[in-house]
Amino acid sequence: MRELIRKAGPFTLVPRRPAAPFPALLRSIVYQQLSGKAAATIHRRVLELFPGRGHPSPAQFLTVDDTALRAAGLSNNKSRAVRDLAERVLDGTVPSLRRLRGMDDEEIIARLTAVRGVGRWTVEMLLIFALGRPDILPLNDLGVHRGFCRVYGGEPDAAVLAARGEVWRPFRSVASWYLWRAADLPPESLPG
Repeated sequence: MRELIRKAGPFTLVPRRPAAPFPALLRSIVYQQLSGKAAATIHRRVLELFPGRGHPSPAQFLTVDDTALRAAGLSNNKSRAVRDLAERVLDGTVPSLRRLRGMDDEEIIARLTAVRGVGRWTVEMLLIFALGRPDILPLNDLGVHRGFCRVYGGEPDAAVLAARGEVWRPFRSVASWYLWRAADLPPESLPG
């Protein structure tokens, strides 16, 4: 890892200003399994269903019918997922940003993965990139796996990666960032 850090340069991840959980997870659901450009277009169209409001509240979102969501580009599954998200924000399953900040990582993962269409990886990305949590190692992230393979060789399963990650505590988010860099670096610049 030392050689990778030297080759990749200083750690530069700056968490983006965290949004409230509803808009952040709405965006994540819309973006799942789509190219960035297509997802951005659909996300913009969904938000345009609420003119002049910026981001709709969960209650406002529930007033829009499925036909309008489909016309904006959401699949039936994504429409159901964002409706479930809105309902779970309203019933308190999804905590406010203020409450999230005071919760531990695993508690956040448990609460947010109760939402249809929100898996562990989605919450881990929120923890790293929005909440700036320092000790997240997304064991099922393709880029982390690719970077690990390029630096350490072999094809790790989640258990191998988790075991190696123990030496990176309490900064596994930093290690993840460097493994993502390793996945992007030209092979000749990698350690070994």
